[in-house]
Amino acid sequence: MKRQPRIGVMGPGEASVAEIESAREVGGLIVERGGIVVCGGRGGVMEAVSRGASEAGGIVIGILPGFSDKEANPYVTVPIVTGMSMARNVINIMSSEVVIAIGGAYGTLSEIAIALKIGKPVVALGSWRLDKIGCDSSLFHIAVTPEAAVATAFGLLGADSGGFSFEKTTLKPENRII
Repeated sequence: MKRQPRIGVMGPGEASVAEIESAREVGGLIVERGGIVVCGGRGGVMEAVSRGASEAGGIVIGILPGFSDKEANPYVTVPIVTGMSMARNVINIMSSEVVIAIGGAYGTLSEIAIALKIGKPVVALGSWRLDKIGCDSSLFHIAVTPEAAVATAFGLLGADSGGFSFEKTTLKPENRII
């Protein structure tokens, strides 16, 4: 039996309206392509991506920082209780095959760094622009729409990109968001 791709979506617990809308769309698109969402399981971007995936009939794995599954947002289908606080970020990344970062504060930045450190690809959607500070990793990609972020993520896994080009965009001036 073929496993479904596990796409990690990382982002802040307190997010802007634009980040919420993008995350919800990303969640639905991941499920439409046959993927499972892995996230931190709480509010903000995590809840929005969970909601989008749930509305599309998908599975959402929420890696929770505390000691109770009650802290999960209502759209998480599989809560994983860690009792590890921020250290759960490592579990988030290790459980994901590719990471989409949407928006983000320092927790999201740590997840991006962990992913790059262990060799997992990252797609930034309105998130930290590491290319602007010299990151030239072949693992770091930029997307400007939810559709492009999901297409890039699945393309990096060798899955159908749905018609989107997902060539490496890092350090290409024409693909930078200023």
